[in-house]
Amino acid sequence: MTLAAVLIVKNEAAHLRACLETLRWADEIVVLDAGSQDTTCAIAHEFTDKVTVNADWQGFGVQRQRAEAAAESDWILMIDADERVTPELGESIRRAVATGEPAIYTLPRLSWCFGDFIRHSGWYPDRVARLYPKGRAGYDDALVHEKLTNPHGLPVKALSGDLLHYTYRDLRHYLEKSAHYAQAWAEQRAARGKRGSLAAGLVHGLGCFLRMYLLRAGFLDGRQGLLLALLSAHSTFAKYADLWIRTQTSPPPDDTPGR
Repeated sequence: MTLAAVLIVKNEAAHLRACLETLRWADEIVVLDAGSQDTTCAIAHEFTDKVTVNADWQGFGVQRQRAEAAAESDWILMIDADERVTPELGESIRRAVATGEPAIYTLPRLSWCFGDFIRHSGWYPDRVARLYPKGRAGYDDALVHEKLTNPHGLPVKALSGDLLHYTYRDLRHYLEKSAHYAQAWAEQRAARGKRGSLAAGLVHGLGCFLRMYLLRAGFLDGRQGLLLALLSAHSTFAKYADLWIRTQTSPPPDDTPGR
């Protein structure tokens, strides 16, 4: 059984080398770039010849489908550039692949955010399904928040060892990423005929804060936990507000000169 580590990237020069260093043991590394303007592709070429560029962005789901299609190995390990495979997780992955038993494996993800690892707030263990036999599972075509589908009903098993996730560089990065996700979420919902309201945004935003900070013990993460709960509530409200603007408000009046 062979394993391909597969990544979709764009402008990830700050993260990519550290990520790929933790994947040198993989039989194959596949990198699909979405049109980087930094040295991302040059860094990727230091580790693999399987580096391609496809700037025709159709969303995260489609891009992952394209990337996994370029892999030739029996198994796919889908990884993001801001993640690191710890030695313990790497050993757990190799053992799972060696069995040859078709299954989908989840990895426990431990995120570093605003100066510390977040071990509560509903963030840990943030199990993500990333290891699967090629052709037996694959990603849907969602614009954002894409999911690994399981059309053959494979068993889902858990691996040990953490996948480290260096999620946000700073507050600006968080806000930019959050705005991107909110826009994609609202576009996707509007395309399905869904309508939004500010009241729904307030309710869901408040619920998000209470769930993260109280029910999921975000207070145990200290100041980082409080900040994350507040920011997550804001992000939740923002996506509903975006949907409301798209579906419930009028376009601007025609301001053509002379009219």
